[in-house]
Amino acid sequence: MLRDVKTTVTDGGLGVGTVKGEGVHVKIGASPVASTSPILITGSMSDKKIKELLGVSPLADAVMDSVENGSSKIYCLPVQASIAGSLGTLTKEGAGTGNATVSGTPNNAYDIVVAVTGAGGFNQATLQYSIDGGNAFSSELTLPLSGALVIPDTGVTITFQESSQTPADSFKVGDLYKVKSTAPQLSNQDVLDALAKLRNAIFPFEFVHIVGETSRPLWLAVSTEVTAFFEKYKKPLFVVMEAKGKQANETLNDFYNRLAAERRGIDHTDVQIVASWSRYRKMDGRVVEVNNAGIVCGLYAKALVQQSIGETKSFSIPEAKISALLPEGIEDYIGALDDEKYLTFRQYEGLNGYYVTNARMMAPDGSDYRYAENVRVKNKIIRETRKEALKQLQSMVDMEDVQGSLEAIAKFIEIPLDEMVRAKEISSARIEVPEDQDILVTETLQVVIRFVPVGYVREIAIDLGMENPFRMG
Repeated sequence: MLRDVKTTVTDGGLGVGTVKGEGVHVKIGASPVASTSPILITGSMSDKKIKELLGVSPLADAVMDSVENGSSKIYCLPVQASIAGSLGTLTKEGAGTGNATVSGTPNNAYDIVVAVTGAGGFNQATLQYSIDGGNAFSSELTLPLSGALVIPDTGVTITFQESSQTPADSFKVGDLYKVKSTAPQLSNQDVLDALAKLRNAIFPFEFVHIVGETSRPLWLAVSTEVTAFFEKYKKPLFVVMEAKGKQANETLNDFYNRLAAERRGIDHTDVQIVASWSRYRKMDGRVVEVNNAGIVCGLYAKALVQQSIGETKSFSIPEAKISALLPEGIEDYIGALDDEKYLTFRQYEGLNGYYVTNARMMAPDGSDYRYAENVRVKNKIIRETRKEALKQLQSMVDMEDVQGSLEAIAKFIEIPLDEMVRAKEISSARIEVPEDQDILVTETLQVVIRFVPVGYVREIAIDLGMENPFRMG
């Protein structure tokens, strides 16, 4: 064999980590788009691109909220909803003698306003329309000869009728036609079927956001499914869901009492329910009422796994985005809802913007995992130690030094814990191997992991007083 210079390439010296899916989440929501596989949305996409991929839909709306608040990667499962959107009653204001009817199946929640800007009849009067209650209007257009105004991408058509006696007086400047719609909704089975598709997903993700209002029956079903994901499919994850907003016939006290009753028995560390709503200026300029879950998901993408998304110095939602918390007067109930383990938003006197009160989880009383930052750390430890433990299956054990052999294996499982300590994700950690394990019979290595989390300042108490420098000492 001839001798020569031999070069071996050693890789990994830069310490570039593998993709772990931290901050990456899956959204399940209503959309007219049909897809057999998840649709990837990135943080660099515009609102137009997101709507192109997901349709003008509740799913697209929630994605936009997350993207502009920090998400860089979202896997979306569009679901054609079992419960169709519905139209309310069309109302008219103004002196015009014409009229209108509304038809169609809305693909989202809209607050439609059509304003007459130029008087006349068909092919003469001019109009502008808004889908967000009049905050933003379309460019001016002429009322078609057919009388049918198709509002693009909404699934809604408003058909105008001229006055038979005086067509020219049918529509006058200042006339307003208004109608509201509800968004299509997923049934509980729609959600569970979509979750089932994630059981064998090969892409990394940390949590799931179920888009749209939900209630107690689904919370219970999802709690069971989350447990199965961990125990059966070895996928630790948490789920973010949205509570139903205040109903038209409810007082604020009724609203609170309903939520307090619904969460009874929902005891799961990996289930989070957002009960905060706001008037929010979206990525595409619309001003609409939203559940703040989409914002929350974006904040998780920006936060470190051990970082509270309620950290005031890091996670403020500006007043240019949120103009008010809803329903009006909810500030008096935020503390009570926080006590009931719902995630809420709040303001602080002296600070601009809006903040997460606490990243509450629906954890049992006395649980160590009351907040999302604790759950995220727990789930990361589970994921990373399992990866190392898998590499040690079928390892040989020296029966002349059983304890030493087992502890040597456990050292490999301890590697990700040491990395998390160095990254300040946890304060410290230790791994123990109980003695006298009959490995010949059980063929099972038992290890105990204990870790000390980082601490959090959730309240500050200041003692203020005067002192006389001449009386010091």
